[in-house]
Amino acid sequence: MSDSAHFESLIDRVYEAGLIPSQWPALLGDLGAAVGGNGGFLFGVRDGYTRAVNSVEYDQLIPVFLRDGWSERDPNLPRAIARNHAGFLTDHDLFSEEEIATNDVYCNFYRKHGIGYRAGTIIPIPSGDSIAIVVSRHQDRGPVPREVVALLDGLRPHLARASLAANRLGFERARAQADALQVLGLPGAVLRGRGRVFAANGLFEALIPSLFRDRIERVTTTDVTADALLAEALGPMSLADRRIVKSIPVAATRDRVPMVLHVLPVRGSARDIFTQATALLVVTPVDRAAVPTAEVLQGLFDLTPAEARVARGIGQAETVDALADATGVNRETVRSQLKAVLSKTGLSRQQELVSLLAGKAFHGG
Repeated sequence: MSDSAHFESLIDRVYEAGLIPSQWPALLGDLGAAVGGNGGFLFGVRDGYTRAVNSVEYDQLIPVFLRDGWSERDPNLPRAIARNHAGFLTDHDLFSEEEIATNDVYCNFYRKHGIGYRAGTIIPIPSGDSIAIVVSRHQDRGPVPREVVALLDGLRPHLARASLAANRLGFERARAQADALQVLGLPGAVLRGRGRVFAANGLFEALIPSLFRDRIERVTTTDVTADALLAEALGPMSLADRRIVKSIPVAATRDRVPMVLHVLPVRGSARDIFTQATALLVVTPVDRAAVPTAEVLQGLFDLTPAEARVARGIGQAETVDALADATGVNRETVRSQLKAVLSKTGLSRQQELVSLLAGKAFHGG
């Protein structure tokens, strides 16, 4: 294949990845090969590196780069941002040879793993984030030549358009997901970053600002007790734990029935690099006319069947002794199940559970 034909083929691959996110790892591998390198990376950038897509060569390495603090110590990103250059930059555009030879990240991470020299570019996207695309070469091959930079600069407009397309498609998917919840009668929003609203349906927007407020840092709720639990649920450790689906009770007011907020983490895929979507926030109103059935409670708060039966009994003002007699277990077992219910609902007192399920306002303490 001639050089021009190969270049046209790469352009086709770029636009394919813009529409099919799963194609980015293979494209990054092709870009690396085209410049005599060994693969590449695509980072979502918001106050530092946040997430990454990489060619297959770095499946084991990039998680270490992000997890072990190398990304935070890497001086490349802040220097590249400061240059504000609409093209690809090499290591020597950003650092002197002496700096490269003595920098901790270069010496103890990049060179150690055969990433001696690189070329990269930063592409702003409308969501307020940026995309960093980097291709690498082994140190034995020497610095990235200027003719390679010229080739990459020729591809950059196509990479930018593909990134914009991926970002827009990601937004449309998020909007469709929120709208699907509206069909079910549920307010819902897709959250990005640390919990800011990315897309929301009309039912959710109708709860702003009476229940929700979309702050710069994250979405908040006017219920102080619920907001503390929401902040915890949106924390990076909670979102990373695949076992946790947070369900947060919101007390009733004179104008609003009690509700339950569900925080469902969005699992990683290439499209998340372009949207930074991290969680789906779903609101389930609780009918104040009747205590929900055990089956409904089980679904609302991720309870076991036994815990759901105890929760419903407490909501109907039954005593622990009465529940023990009715279920044929001892009193301590019911107390243990009640303790688990309070933990899963984020409540601290039995009366708060009664108040929530009976549709009355309560105050945590």
